[in-house]
Amino acid sequence: MRRTVSWADGAVVIIDQVALPGAYRTLELRTVDELVDAIQRLAVRGAPALGAAGALGVALAAFAGGSDGTVRAEAERLASARPTAVNLRWGVTRALGKLDDGPEAVLAEALATLDEDEHLNRAASGHAAEVVLRETTRRPLRLLSHCNAGHLATVAWGTALGVVWHLHERGLVESVLVDETRPLLQGSRLTAWELAQAGVPYRVQPDGAAALAMSRGLVDCVLVGADRIAANGDVANKIGTYGLAIAAAHHGVPFVVVAPESTVDASIATGADIEIEERRLSELTEFGGVRIAPEGAEVFNPAFDVTPAVLITAVVTENGVRAPQPTP
Repeated sequence: MRRTVSWADGAVVIIDQVALPGAYRTLELRTVDELVDAIQRLAVRGAPALGAAGALGVALAAFAGGSDGTVRAEAERLASARPTAVNLRWGVTRALGKLDDGPEAVLAEALATLDEDEHLNRAASGHAAEVVLRETTRRPLRLLSHCNAGHLATVAWGTALGVVWHLHERGLVESVLVDETRPLLQGSRLTAWELAQAGVPYRVQPDGAAALAMSRGLVDCVLVGADRIAANGDVANKIGTYGLAIAAAHHGVPFVVVAPESTVDASIATGADIEIEERRLSELTEFGGVRIAPEGAEVFNPAFDVTPAVLITAVVTENGVRAPQPTP
């Protein structure tokens, strides 16, 4: 599979994740406006992929020929396009650090983030696979995935779903339960598609079925990614992760978070300090263009929630299991 985010002929090229699984297509984004739109409508999504896209977006702005002030303003607009995922700002900031050296230097730094991505994700998911094997006894494993933390959420390979690839290669995966993941169904649309492409057995389930599955002994381990990790080990991830962690703790099921170090935000002491993005109401009031809620219905549509560190078995990055830092 090609990289989720790449650069070609002066454009940011992405796999259009809104089109999947019905169609596999790419989009060429030649302006910051186009990239911001793609980010906000989730045509490109996933914390590591957003970091790469943000870095390349700074290159777009630099090559557009404006003043340094203009480029920095465009960079800030990119970094603010989705507030919860820290990798987006991380990628923007990293590329912007080369602005004084010219557009080519900005692009080289952005491309370096892409080149590093697969290596870092393979390392993180490899460490996490060993954690899963230590924390479980049944073989082959029945795993549960929430949202999409595979190839599509990164430039290549994946984080939490990368663990599945490692274990599947060793013949250690019986099946994966895939939460559909509201509101945009990233689980049933994207994770299920990736598992099918890789030949890994899976079943899609409604988010609300996860606790029942655990109570029936159908889950050996829960694997999720992360959009921001606070210094104390609290984790922001796709909405529904917190409830999943509560159910896992109640049933004694290991709960493992996998993400690159760029997802750790040491400036945030606890998860209480993480800004939670809220999405537009139509994502819940309409489905496939058909209205499914009464006219005038009020909506609470947070894109993420925060899982306290106490509910997490391990947070794993490319450096191994990450020890949380005590809150001051």
